[in-house]
Amino acid sequence: MAWVLHLGGIGLIPLGLLDNSVVPLPGSMDVATILLAARDKQLWFYYAAMATVGSVIGGYLTYRIARKGGEEALRKRFSKQRVQKVLQTFERWGFAAIVVPAMLPPPFPIVPFLIAAGAMQYSRAKFLAALAAGRIIRYTILAFLGAMYGSQIISLFTRHGYAVLFTALGAGVIAVIIAVIIVLLVRKRRK
Repeated sequence: MAWVLHLGGIGLIPLGLLDNSVVPLPGSMDVATILLAARDKQLWFYYAAMATVGSVIGGYLTYRIARKGGEEALRKRFSKQRVQKVLQTFERWGFAAIVVPAMLPPPFPIVPFLIAAGAMQYSRAKFLAALAAGRIIRYTILAFLGAMYGSQIISLFTRHGYAVLFTALGAGVIAVIIAVIIVLLVRKRRK
């Protein structure tokens, strides 16, 4: 983390590559984005953009590897039950199956959805648009909060780590529910 903070926004790109690979570093991009924005408040949107660029490049590489490996790549990496669940979710929601996990905080995984998109030969343009949309929303919010409340956020994490973790999980669950409701409403209107 010290290495990333020393490099600044540029350090978010290799971190994004790692974070969206098959060996993710859950929460590392979030923490780095918040810390960088807290340290240099005027550059908060730059850090959000750099985190998004790194994350999209990393996600695209995972997508490309899975695209070449097909469904076999997904089945090698995850259990049969999880593969089936991810494929069903992806077939049903498509674009939203990438956007929603891209916006959600850890521990909600995105890598299975990146691999599923590649394995199912999902459109490259739609994949990149969905991933970029989800990530820019997530990192813009995090960087803004880091710039505005950075020192308070850091203090809160150090004093009340578990409470913050459970609150974030609750907020993530609520975000998923809201996203599902929105998608259902949009689909209902289309019919």
